[in-house]
Amino acid sequence: MNRFEELKERVWKCNLELFNKNLVVHTFGNVSGVDRNEGIIAIKPSGIKYSDLKSEDIVLVDFDNKVIDSKLKPSSDTKTHIVLYKSFQNIGGVAHTHSSYATAWAQARKSIPCFGTTQADHIAGEIPCTKNLTKKQILNDYETETGNQIVKKLRGSNSEKSGMILVAGHGPFTWGIDPEEAVYNTIMLEEIAKISWFTIVIDRNTKPIGKTLINKHFFRKHGDKSYYGQ
Repeated sequence: MNRFEELKERVWKCNLELFNKNLVVHTFGNVSGVDRNEGIIAIKPSGIKYSDLKSEDIVLVDFDNKVIDSKLKPSSDTKTHIVLYKSFQNIGGVAHTHSSYATAWAQARKSIPCFGTTQADHIAGEIPCTKNLTKKQILNDYETETGNQIVKKLRGSNSEKSGMILVAGHGPFTWGIDPEEAVYNTIMLEEIAKISWFTIVIDRNTKPIGKTLINKHFFRKHGDKSYYGQ
């Protein structure tokens, strides 16, 4: 198996993981992975049902969105993935879904406040939501502008390292050091979004936990002084 076949196999399995976790339906959503040495991105083809998806269907594109080896079209969100890969040099995988709870927060145009330590284990604060795209952005180059909007929202913050964001009116995007971590972050984002929704249903006046507790939980799992795990 050559390196591109291995990358396609991994990306295929990651796409199926989203399907098996009930985070995508029919053809919605996509996962990609990148080989930075070769400047190649592997991504789900557009409009192919997950139940029909095979590893050989995964499409390879370059950083200009030129298809390398397939008769299939890449995901319509490929340009968004490309913007993230170009902007965040340390990431190796990107995932996008329309999962129910995370998408509900995105459609409400609401960042998810850090109500508890479950969220603080993964992000040191709220899960951000972008601003709406303007009419000009939508009509210009929608998918690229979606990526630009994500990058703009994260500029000057440490949120890039959290690997998760909500795109207003659209849905969640996640990323990680590889496609597997991007999918992991998708799973965690959906669980956090669900728990946060239940929290405000119980008490809409619930306030976020304090920064001291957020930092305690975040940094015991992340950074040079982390001590969680083996």
